[in-house]
Amino acid sequence: MTPDVVADVLAQLAASTEPEGLMPARQQMALSLGWHIVIACFGVAFPAMIFVMHLRGIRRDDPVALGLAQRWAKASAVLFAIGAVSGTVLSFEMGVLWPGLMGKYGDVLGLPFAFEGLAFFLEAIFLGIYLYGWGRMPPKRHVLMVLPMAAMGIFGAYCVLAVNAWMNVPTGFRLVDGEVTDVQPWQVLFNQHALLQFAHMWLAAYMVTGFAVAGVYAVGMLRGRRDEHHRIGFLVPFVFASVAAVCQPFMGHVLGLGLDERQPSKLAAFELALEEESPAPLRLGGVLVDGEVRGAIDIPAIGSLIAMNSFDDPVPGLDAIPEEDRPPVNIAHWAFQTMVGIGTLLMVAVLWFWYQRRRGRDLLEKRWFLRGAAVAGPLAAVAMEAGWIATEVGRQPWIVYGVMRTEDAAGSYSGLWWLLGATVVVYTAMTWGAVVVLRSMARRWRAGAVDLPSPYAPEVVAGTSGDER
Repeated sequence: MTPDVVADVLAQLAASTEPEGLMPARQQMALSLGWHIVIACFGVAFPAMIFVMHLRGIRRDDPVALGLAQRWAKASAVLFAIGAVSGTVLSFEMGVLWPGLMGKYGDVLGLPFAFEGLAFFLEAIFLGIYLYGWGRMPPKRHVLMVLPMAAMGIFGAYCVLAVNAWMNVPTGFRLVDGEVTDVQPWQVLFNQHALLQFAHMWLAAYMVTGFAVAGVYAVGMLRGRRDEHHRIGFLVPFVFASVAAVCQPFMGHVLGLGLDERQPSKLAAFELALEEESPAPLRLGGVLVDGEVRGAIDIPAIGSLIAMNSFDDPVPGLDAIPEEDRPPVNIAHWAFQTMVGIGTLLMVAVLWFWYQRRRGRDLLEKRWFLRGAAVAGPLAAVAMEAGWIATEVGRQPWIVYGVMRTEDAAGSYSGLWWLLGATVVVYTAMTWGAVVVLRSMARRWRAGAVDLPSPYAPEVVAGTSGDER
């Protein structure tokens, strides 16, 4: 970047009428949400996988499955602790970064956030009981402790998704002379789009967690550890991820129906549609430059099929949207296409795997497949992040669609840049800590450790720990 360009950017910032806190608030929220959502996926989906593995161990008297369930629970506890920190940071950020939003609509959003906090504490309690219960509770009662832990993880995620769904389709209040009245928080919690948006995210959580856990054992098999521990450690989470990957495109399609009425500007940005087209093509790639679409590949009529569930219904164009109400088109378009492209790739991959398995071919013996499985987890995380970028950027310039602009929700405190810097340091440290702890646990397990030692606890007496079923 040349000095002239830097000077132009600084001049534009100086001449901007936006609140000083808007840009750092955008950056910090993107960082915090983008980081936390990956960890949150494990809180939503991991308990179900632990439950299935533990149940398999009990019913088949399988010590390998029981050992995996115990190890996964310990890894889940590490991720839960880190997610608790990032989630707490987010709860404070809502008020600090967006005082206009929480000051005006705090009463509207209070109930979902309160239930989310309650679900978090209950999830932590049952996670603790489950971890402590190994060898101390009857097996059938012990495994049931996973169910409330899983239910609270799901309910907490639903509450957060209900708030986001409300930001896209606001309901449950009236504005009278600019004042919020007639607040109906239950209507917010159970708004009509919350369930669909939650289902979309729920499946994404299973994809991210399932592919990530399976990928760990795929790497182990690539390194020559082709035992039962690695085979079922791969297959159980891969089954969860496979079901989610196949269901996700259909769920996304259902969620997107009606977007032409709810948020036509977002749909036009997704489709890179400059004007209304009937039927609309599926526009692959391309960028909007000086009011023209360049470099796109059009597939006739498929755009109408995907967006409108019809081969000839028109897709709205950006020309019907006032320029000041349009989102950043290229970011929304590419984020949407990245999500759809990766999701389609993962769906085809898992269908191919199970088709070959049905024909008697075991792809777990193929190194090329294991390499692909190892990168499926990061790919699923990228798809999920892209989906959130498409949702959030596509809603701009509104923080509450059609009701409050994002710039009206931000504060005027420029010192938020320092807070963003501190957050970067904290999140970098948490990432480093998580990697170090999880790698250390994996190394000790490979060395044969059953109970991981604590630096200050008394030594474990042989025969008093472990699974005493």
